[in-house]
Amino acid sequence: MPHDLTSLDHLDQEQLWDARAAASYDTPGTGMEAPDVLGPTVDRLADLAGDGRVLELAVGTGRVGIPLARRGISVTGIEISRHMIARLREKVSDADLPVVQGDMASTRVPGEFSLVYLVYNTIGNLLTQDAQVECFRNAAAHLRPGGRFVIELWVPQLQQGAPGVPALVGAVEDGYLLVDTLDTATQRLMSHHVRFGEGRSATVGRSPHRYVWPSELDLMARLAGMALESRDADWRGAPFTSESGSHVSVYRTASDV
Repeated sequence: MPHDLTSLDHLDQEQLWDARAAASYDTPGTGMEAPDVLGPTVDRLADLAGDGRVLELAVGTGRVGIPLARRGISVTGIEISRHMIARLREKVSDADLPVVQGDMASTRVPGEFSLVYLVYNTIGNLLTQDAQVECFRNAAAHLRPGGRFVIELWVPQLQQGAPGVPALVGAVEDGYLLVDTLDTATQRLMSHHVRFGEGRSATVGRSPHRYVWPSELDLMARLAGMALESRDADWRGAPFTSESGSHVSVYRTASDV
């Protein structure tokens, strides 16, 4: 396994999501916060929440939680990085969106919720299968009977890599290059984010992840007492097929009725 797949393992998530990461995370009006990306996300989550309380795991700087709360929905967040929480607090108060600092796989928030959600590939930040299973169990423990857990995640595109080639190009954009080095035996990868500046200057950021297959997520849900209710290719409800590069999966707990 290439050395750099494990070189960041000693860092915890709060160290990875430090002040510099928090300061550069928001992209108002573009990228993850472009209206055509954020709008359908918030619309779908609001519909799934109904009139119940909502919990966002890894709420970050409030990209999704804040617009959802502004629709009158009661949103609470769990976030491990104090730097991300501080950035969120620049935008909304604790009364508008309370946040508990802690690990999304183990931190508990009082009360029951109709919806728990985890967006934008974030379950991959948990680097072992055991931790990801515990995340499902933690989500289920927060849900009322009949409540839903929603995960947005990319589908591993390993067929794009030739045998013996240990890296995949994830994105090529103006001023940005993403290269993932991976180990298929452990389902671990290291994302290398290269951002180009003036002239020959460039900065490189790296983050470790564990990729998860949709069927593996379904088994994790069963272990936590949930079942798959629906799977779409995106937040607008496009059909999920073998060609889909990502999915939005909705799991549901058993109802008392």
